[in-house]
Amino acid sequence: MAAQDVRSLISDLVRSVRPFDAREAADQADILAWVASGQRLFRTAPPATPPKHLVVYFVPVDAASRCLLLGDHRKSGLWLPPGGHVEDGEDPRAAVVREADEELGIAAQIVDDQPFFVTVTPTNDASSHLDVDLWFVLQVRRGSPLTPDPREFRSVRWFGLDDQREWSSDLYDPEMGRFAAKLRQALGPPSHEPRNMTAEHDRGR
Repeated sequence: MAAQDVRSLISDLVRSVRPFDAREAADQADILAWVASGQRLFRTAPPATPPKHLVVYFVPVDAASRCLLLGDHRKSGLWLPPGGHVEDGEDPRAAVVREADEELGIAAQIVDDQPFFVTVTPTNDASSHLDVDLWFVLQVRRGSPLTPDPREFRSVRWFGLDDQREWSSDLYDPEMGRFAAKLRQALGPPSHEPRNMTAEHDRGR
């Protein structure tokens, strides 16, 4: 994909997100300004060149049982959503499809074909850099067969959205609490039928 076309695509994807809070609105504005600036968007050399680059997360969600899947990530030591770096010129949604097959052995079914959440987050490793994360929600039924990549994860497990949990940053991605809160809002109260997440998302455009 041509450089300008991919920039326009990424901007459109980021604009499609309805911010959950002031922090997400600020991150959304930061990402849009970064994309428009002409800076390099994609990682060209691991682990941190350029020091700010585009990443996708994809969170398997079973809306009916109100739970999401995370993996015990070997490198970070945290429970994280599956994900990966977007390749140079790649549609982020294509990166989700590619990485979902590689990391979980599943065919990605992206809710609304758009990101659900956006963040700009410093990593906590020795080569600290900024990850520009587009978070996608995948429709996955709990109990569906998964083949997690053992090079990436020690294990994977489902977490209940309505469990009492602090999502502390020493155990989970630092933005997991905000993501979970936004997802709970989109699904609606547990005593009601889950809302249609696509319709909820569309109203924010």
